[in-house]
Amino acid sequence: MDKLRKVLSGRDDTPEDERGNIITQVVDENSLSWGTRVKGFAICFCTGFVFSILGSVFLFLPKGLTLFAIFYTLGNVLAISSTCFLMGPINQLKKMFAYTRITATVIMIIAFILTLVAAFVIKKNFLALVLVVIQFCAMTWYSLSYIPYAREGMKKCCMSCIDV
Repeated sequence: MDKLRKVLSGRDDTPEDERGNIITQVVDENSLSWGTRVKGFAICFCTGFVFSILGSVFLFLPKGLTLFAIFYTLGNVLAISSTCFLMGPINQLKKMFAYTRITATVIMIIAFILTLVAAFVIKKNFLALVLVVIQFCAMTWYSLSYIPYAREGMKKCCMSCIDV
C-alpha cells in the first residue's frame, strides 16, 4: 500500500538535494494526508458522477438540452479533477499532457470549452449535443490510455465493426 501511495503522490526515496525544482519541494512539504486525498477524490468523483446523471435527467425535460450540456460538462471536469487528489495537480497535469495522451487531452479540453460556449453564448442545442458526444469520445480515449493495450483493443474492435 505504501508503494501505491508513493507512486500516486509522486514521492520517491531520493535524497532532498536530488529532488528537483522548488515547485516539487513545496508540493512535497505541503501535501495532504493519504486519508484526506482519498476522501477528496471520492467526494469530487461522486459529485461529478451526480452532475453527469443530473444532466442526463435534464435531457428529457423540455428545453433541457442546455442544462444537460452544462451539467454533463461540469460532471466530467469534476471527475477528471478528482484524480488531482490522488496524485497531486502537478503530477496529474504531467500525465495528462504526456505524449500518449496529449491529443485526447487537448480535444477533451476544447470540447469542454466549446460545449459551454454552445450552451451559454451561441445557444445552439444541436451543436451542444454534438460537442457532448465529442467530449464522451475524447474522455473514453483519454481513459483508455491508462489501461495497457486498451487503445489497441478498441481500435481492433472498431475496425472489425467497420469491416463487416
